[in-house]
Parts: sequence; structure tokens; C-alpha cells
Amino acid sequence: MQAKKPRRTAERILEVTLDLFNRFGEPNVSTTLISAELKISPGNLYYHYPAKDELINALFDRYEMALNELLRAADSVRNVEDAWLFFHMLFELIWQYRFLYRDLNDLLSKNRRLETHFQTVLKDKSLAVRAVLQGMQRAGAIRLSDQEAEPVATAMVVLLSYWLSFEYVRDPRHALEPSRAGAALMRGAYHLLSLLTPYLDSASRAHLLTLAANYTEHANEAAKTSQSSLSSP
Repeated sequence: MQAKKPRRTAERILEVTLDLFNRFGEPNVSTTLISAELKISPGNLYYHYPAKDELINALFDRYEMALNELLRAADSVRNVEDAWLFFHMLFELIWQYRFLYRDLNDLLSKNRRLETHFQTVLKDKSLAVRAVLQGMQRAGAIRLSDQEAEPVATAMVVLLSYWLSFEYVRDPRHALEPSRAGAALMRGAYHLLSLLTPYLDSASRAHLLTLAANYTEHANEAAKTSQSSLSSP
């Protein structure tokens, strides 16, 4: 039997670490817990990632790479539906790496590399949001002056960055469970785009409400299905 490549072990470590960080929060997950979950020795874990910060940094690198790829799509947004899809995908990516946002301030205070890189992340998000607004304005979906655009874009980036923290504070025991993902992401995308409501044309405003209603219905159905499966014997 051919032995597994060492790289596969490193990949598995990251996959399990991400799951544990997302479930319990990074401060509550030790390297001992990670090695136990993987059923490997702590020495094997340290061989691939000698410190917990290296695990965090490796996961952040993956997040940053996926984020940069996604942000490139900002230039193609022209209407409410495009914007809804774009921001929903951003929220999905944030959800995938939600431990970063759940424990963001704590992580930045302890990890200098994350502190500097997250400043770049914020800058890139801001540029992408401005590109979205400019694209929608050129297409006639919104009317927004340059003076209005800056605070609106900043508010959108703040909401995008801290929405999951808000969800967590509202319901710490359940907010970040996978069964709540659909509803949480939908609410985030809707409230984000609602910041544009005063500037949308009437057709775009009506379309936003329709999108929100459709996603609410699908999210509620998914939550009921998930709850039913959890309660069944």
C-alpha cells in the first residue's frame, strides 16, 4: 500500500483545525485538542506546524487568496441582482472562515502578521465596494454623489466585516452553527444592500425586496429541515 504523502497530513491538519476554530472559537482550541481530534501525536502536528500561530496564518493565507479572487468580480457588478450575488458570496467566504471574524479583535491583538494583513483586507474590501457602487451608478441602478459614496462604502465594509459578530452577540449559543448559515448570510446581504435603498431607482428597490423575500423563504425552509433532522431519533 502506498503511503500517504506528507502534504496530505498538513492539509488534513488545516481542515480539522478550521472546523474546530469555527465550532469553538480559536481561543478555546488548543494544539492538544487538534492532535487528539486528528488522532495523531502532538509531535506529528508540531512537525508540520510548530506553533498555533502558524496554523492561524496558514488558514488566513487561504482566506486571503480566496477573497482576492472573489473581489475581482466587483468590477462586473451592474445591478441589484449582481450585487446581491456578489455580497452573498463574500458572506459565504467569511462564513467559511468565521473564526477570524468571531475572534477578530483578539486575534489581531496577539498576531502581528494578521494585524498588518487585515488592514490590507479592509482596504481591498473598500476598493471592491466602491467598484460595485461605481458600476451600478454607470448602469443607472443607483444615483450617488462622490460625497455620499464614501460614507456609504465605509458603512458597507463595516457591516460586511462585523455582521457575524452581531449575529453571535444576538444568539451566542446557536448563531454560528451550520444550520443557521443560510438565514445569517441572507440577513447580512439584505442589510448590506439596504444601505443603498435611498439611492436605488424604484425598479431596483422593488427587485431587492423580492430577492430578500425569496431568500428568506428558502432560508426558513432549510432551517426547518435542519431542525427536523436534529430532533428525529
